[in-house]
Amino acid sequence: MNVALKKTILKWALVTSVLFLIIGCSRNSNPTSGNQDQENPTTSERQNTTSDKPDPSSSASSDASKSIVYQNTQYGFSFNLPLSWSGYSIITDQWEGIAANGGPSGSTVVETGPILSIRDPKWTKETPRQDIPIMVFTLNQWNSLKQEEFHIGAAPLDPTELGRNNHYVFALPARYNYAFLPGYEDVEKILAGNPLQITQIN
Repeated sequence: MNVALKKTILKWALVTSVLFLIIGCSRNSNPTSGNQDQENPTTSERQNTTSDKPDPSSSASSDASKSIVYQNTQYGFSFNLPLSWSGYSIITDQWEGIAANGGPSGSTVVETGPILSIRDPKWTKETPRQDIPIMVFTLNQWNSLKQEEFHIGAAPLDPTELGRNNHYVFALPARYNYAFLPGYEDVEKILAGNPLQITQIN
């Protein structure tokens, strides 16, 4: 009876030791969840870190919304241009108003004024591009034109008013793009955005 009891006790002692050994090994092989989170960020944390970086596409879209401005203090207006027109130039010319009845010589010039053309920086002699011409009229000249006291050019169409201040009217020549030069579509898009802003002159 004593021998059987000893065997039973020895058997349970062996089972208990094996259980302790298994539990101890499992604890050593699995670090705590707190340490794991500190050393290895989860997938969602990695995604959040990545999303904090600037998005190149959003930066490009904000650049597209920027513009450069041609400012004319002499006549009191400014003109917004896209960044692609950086390096533009201003070409100064003159419009002529012919008397409505033709005058003694048949083409008497009775009024004149400036045309300020904003020139695309990609313009070359070999490949001219469409300018943005802005005619400048005094208020009296504009009123005379509207009363048909004189006309400009052979076209029976008046210039299109772009804006005015207390001294001048700014207008787009009739058929300014009749030649359909390269870039005329770009100019149409620019004009569609109402780029001319006026300021009053003292």
